[in-house]
Amino acid sequence: MSKTSPGNFFEDFRVGQVLTHATPRTLNEGDRALYQALFGSRFSLQSSDEVARAAGYARSPIDDFLAFHVVFGKTVPDVSLNAVANLGYADCRFLKPVFPGDTLSTVSKVIGLKENSDGATGVVYVRSIGRNQHGDIVLEYVRWVMVRKREKASPAPETDVPTLPKAVDAAYLEAPVGTDFSKFDLVASGSAHLWDDYAVGEKIDHVDGVTIEEAEHMMATRLYQNTAKVHFNQFAEGQGRFGRRLIYGGHVISLARSLSFNGLGNAQLVTAINGGRHVAPCFAGDTVFAWSEVVDKAEVKGRADLGALRLRTIATKNLACGEFPGALEKGYADGVILDLDYWVLMPRR
Repeated sequence: MSKTSPGNFFEDFRVGQVLTHATPRTLNEGDRALYQALFGSRFSLQSSDEVARAAGYARSPIDDFLAFHVVFGKTVPDVSLNAVANLGYADCRFLKPVFPGDTLSTVSKVIGLKENSDGATGVVYVRSIGRNQHGDIVLEYVRWVMVRKREKASPAPETDVPTLPKAVDAAYLEAPVGTDFSKFDLVASGSAHLWDDYAVGEKIDHVDGVTIEEAEHMMATRLYQNTAKVHFNQFAEGQGRFGRRLIYGGHVISLARSLSFNGLGNAQLVTAINGGRHVAPCFAGDTVFAWSEVVDKAEVKGRADLGALRLRTIATKNLACGEFPGALEKGYADGVILDLDYWVLMPRR
């Protein structure tokens, strides 16, 4: 019997199946520093212990998307090692801050399956829950991923597609307990614009662009212990559809979030992901740009110091966003690579 694992193929999954993932991951200051070096995020809460303490934290929390990617990375060997592509996200909530020294682990449950018409692949839907060393849920989310079949002729699992909410209701958004943003340092944050200053329908061009280097995306994906073959194995991918390795979609998410600082500098916390779609593949050498639209605003239960903005952030490759590409309600313009719908928390007046 082989002592190695080829990963799960589509026909190996069953609705209701529970997957307990290896390996628990303790995050430290080195992880934070490397994440900062890779993406250049400038949000002050995750950059400064002093800013965080003034807001009621014991110290600066780990970037929300770093925690997300680590929780996600645990799932890859069991869910998406044989993936063709990660397709989307829904019903994601960030429930508890993560700090250096916290250990994260992940459990997933298969909630849906659908074979594709080509008979060679299928879509697997999973709900993943990330916990810290105390058993507290720090975040949970649903994602769906296209996975290869082991054999095209193999019988497929019965189709069962879950019904997912279009958005996380603002009533369920969680603000960190024990914090107070009423006197948040706007000089330190680099932005004078608070929740009250944004209007529904407003569009913000984040202006800057970042070119993805091969070494950076591979280092980032290793940071999350994400072992998906499509990101690492040029020998195999060179013979595949694109002839080269794909950039992990989460890499684009983190770049878009970092770029959004220019225009959303006080969007200090990501609190939910309503939905997300990796519209097109991205490769090393592509330059990523981003713009955001304010889709909705909401008050946060029990908090007068924070408000919630629902944002739709579009990332493009090799296409500056000054003209806001395409009529998105009629389809995506060429060059759009990410469409992310999410809630952030921002100090208010």
